[in-house]
Amino acid sequence: MSGNTFGTLFAVTNFGESHGPAIGCVIDGCPPGMPLSEADIQPDLDRRRPGTSRYVTQRQEEDKVEILSGVFEGHTTGTPICLLIRNTDQRSKDYSDIAKTFRPGHADYTYLQKYGLRDPRGGGRASARLTAPMVAAGAVAKKWLAQKYGTVFRGCMQQIGDVAIGFESWEHVPHNPFFAPVADVSQLETYMDALRKSGDSCGARIRVMASSVPVGLGAPLFDKLDADIAYAMMGINAVKGVEIGAGFASVAQRGSTHGDSPTPEGFRTNNAGGVLGGISSGQDLEVSIAIKPTSSILTPRETIDITGQPAEVVTKGRHDPCVGIRATPIAEAMLALVVIDHALRHRAQNGDVVAPVAVVPAARL
Repeated sequence: MSGNTFGTLFAVTNFGESHGPAIGCVIDGCPPGMPLSEADIQPDLDRRRPGTSRYVTQRQEEDKVEILSGVFEGHTTGTPICLLIRNTDQRSKDYSDIAKTFRPGHADYTYLQKYGLRDPRGGGRASARLTAPMVAAGAVAKKWLAQKYGTVFRGCMQQIGDVAIGFESWEHVPHNPFFAPVADVSQLETYMDALRKSGDSCGARIRVMASSVPVGLGAPLFDKLDADIAYAMMGINAVKGVEIGAGFASVAQRGSTHGDSPTPEGFRTNNAGGVLGGISSGQDLEVSIAIKPTSSILTPRETIDITGQPAEVVTKGRHDPCVGIRATPIAEAMLALVVIDHALRHRAQNGDVVAPVAVVPAARL
């Protein structure tokens, strides 16, 4: 199956199935000489893994990463890095009832039409479990970018279902299962408890950002940094919308206020989300994504079977009532993979360029 490799110079090839023996990825193009161990990668996988609260799937996967190649005596060698994550808690029998029907909103129908067969166990390649290898690769990218430029990636939940979440502080994000930037998440807990009991699901809105991004990443026309960010985010399971900076709010803005005025002290605003003309401005990259409701739910729904006859589908087993709850570290990882790929491409083509204008400091927000 094509379409499994992401990136140009920092290329990540994803492999495996949700209920296969293992999942993983091969990173080709990581610069040599960087200290790297499983301990650098595991924390981000722990943030994403299932079974961490009652609000997500209860599939119990340790998601312990193994480095199989590309590292010698604790340092990257410049050769392909193979990362392996073994599956240990598959329950394929949970999917026997849906092997011959199609879940509304899922890839069951399109996979069968395209390939002539599909793996119904956990969704096969369409499963959100295949985001784990990308989170592992993103952790490698994050470390290199932090060492090279001091780049930091952060993310949080902005909305779950019809419940908007205000922003209080980044400090709150690691201390609740929703990655919410607020101290009190009782409203979110009540909302999710009711949703689980109803057998239904909901969507979410996630914000992800990168600070200390070097100026000049990206290119005009078809290699725009923001275009590649949108491409990466739409590659995450269940993502149906992407906004850069002000996004769709730009429609209601005027040109006199939307443009981010540079001053000697920094840009006054960041409506552009850190990208101008497809090239990074040095401001924070600001991205928001919209995630659709989970397709695997207990609520009975109308569908057809593989013979085209009317049927009803109920999806039993262990599923996230909101896949957006675990999406924050995934979005961070995909943003990091875009930034490192463009950083390496910029270094290859423009490493000797001396800019005639001093770099404008980050936005004064």
